[in-house]
Amino acid sequence: MNDNLMLIWDNCLQFMRDNLDAAEEQSDLKKLENSFNLLFEKVYPLSLVDNNLTLSVPSDFYKEYIEDNYLSLLSASLKKNIGKGVKLWYSVMENKPKGKETPITMKVKGNAIATPKTQETVSKSLPTTIINPFVVPGIKKINIDSNLKADFSFDNYVEGESNKFASTVAKSIAKRPGATAFNPLFLHGGYGVGKTHLGHAVGLEVKSQFPDKVVLYISSEKFIQQFISSAKAHKQTEFSNFYQMVDVLIIDDIQFLSGKPATQDSFFHIFDYLHQNGKQIILTSDRAPVDIMDIQERIVSRFKWGLTAEIKSPDFDTRRKIIIDKLSRDGIVLSDEMLDFLANEVNSSVRDLIGVINSVIAYSTVYKSDLSIGLLKETISKIANTKKKIIDILYIQEVICDYFGIKREQLLSKTRKREIALPRQLAMYFAKEYTNATFAKIGEDMGGKDHSTVMYACDQIKDMSKMDKEIKKYVKELTEKIKN
Repeated sequence: MNDNLMLIWDNCLQFMRDNLDAAEEQSDLKKLENSFNLLFEKVYPLSLVDNNLTLSVPSDFYKEYIEDNYLSLLSASLKKNIGKGVKLWYSVMENKPKGKETPITMKVKGNAIATPKTQETVSKSLPTTIINPFVVPGIKKINIDSNLKADFSFDNYVEGESNKFASTVAKSIAKRPGATAFNPLFLHGGYGVGKTHLGHAVGLEVKSQFPDKVVLYISSEKFIQQFISSAKAHKQTEFSNFYQMVDVLIIDDIQFLSGKPATQDSFFHIFDYLHQNGKQIILTSDRAPVDIMDIQERIVSRFKWGLTAEIKSPDFDTRRKIIIDKLSRDGIVLSDEMLDFLANEVNSSVRDLIGVINSVIAYSTVYKSDLSIGLLKETISKIANTKKKIIDILYIQEVICDYFGIKREQLLSKTRKREIALPRQLAMYFAKEYTNATFAKIGEDMGGKDHSTVMYACDQIKDMSKMDKEIKKYVKELTEKIKN
């Protein structure tokens, strides 16, 4: 191994150790250092060519963990010990054929090409023993809980102009899962428009018509958690093999795979296996495939293989149908005047509409009053007062996370990835614009950031919104969402 390269790397590691976050107690700092040493003792440099540094890591989990937890510190260390403009690459050893090693070289000038990131490969063969993450290991006969909600059936799904196309396609898929041109089915739309309901409805119908088929509904967050657990236990193959058993896979909020390259790699191979073997895939998202940030192009292209259907907020007639359908199940009949009033008053999402309907039923039952326009107005007025918007830092964080399709934990993390760093700067900017919080308070609520970081973020967004059309668009749309 090149002695000069190892000396540079040792200096980088020492710089990072010296700059680990200070802890209140020495024991906390010691734990931090132990964790750091355990991680980086299995990471070493392979080559430094034309300011392209390639690190060898044991697995994709190591790569993702470094990106999420140490990227900022590592970047500062590389800048100090190598210079500006260093590009970081990873070579994942578990994905490399045995006997093939990357040579150690060190050049500062030349025309060498950076080492590409190695992609994970998944075996297509199924082993005799497959781990099921949903049941207790050791049971020979695998019985998978589909995680489907019985209430989310086609019978309870109200069709209208806003969802008719998606609903018709979903019913077609349920009759012949995996055998139509609609594979995958990619449903996208805003909050509470019925995407999840429609996914469950397909699953329930398939289970009814084809009892032997394995149907699984899972949120993307749960999928990510399972992948991370399998990576830690070095059981990625078992993880992939389990999902290869599924006949109809329904994944909710697929946009949360954004910024998770290792999980995306695993999903990609699972997707390919299922699709090639005639299995049905249904995905939901709050945005169209092309609008999902930081997701591999090869995955986006596969989203487009089948059918992409948008579900919009329900129009007046659809809202009216939903009200009639919901109330009739509770034996309640409203006059045309009252139906029109409710359908006009609640014009956002199906979820909000059902919430208002349930409140109306509750108030009518509690106060033993006959339903009337007066009672409806009073009920909606009380709901509006109860839900009066309070613009605080937490609320702004929630709006930002929803807009960009990220989790609050990511927003408050230390990662410098652009898909997280930009939303974080926007959250700081809006916190200063719409609250009376000091820079220090905003920094504290943004994951313990320094007040100077907040000041810099606010200045950055102000400047960039004048020159960058994309940032200007973000500021405009987020302003409307925060205020309205």
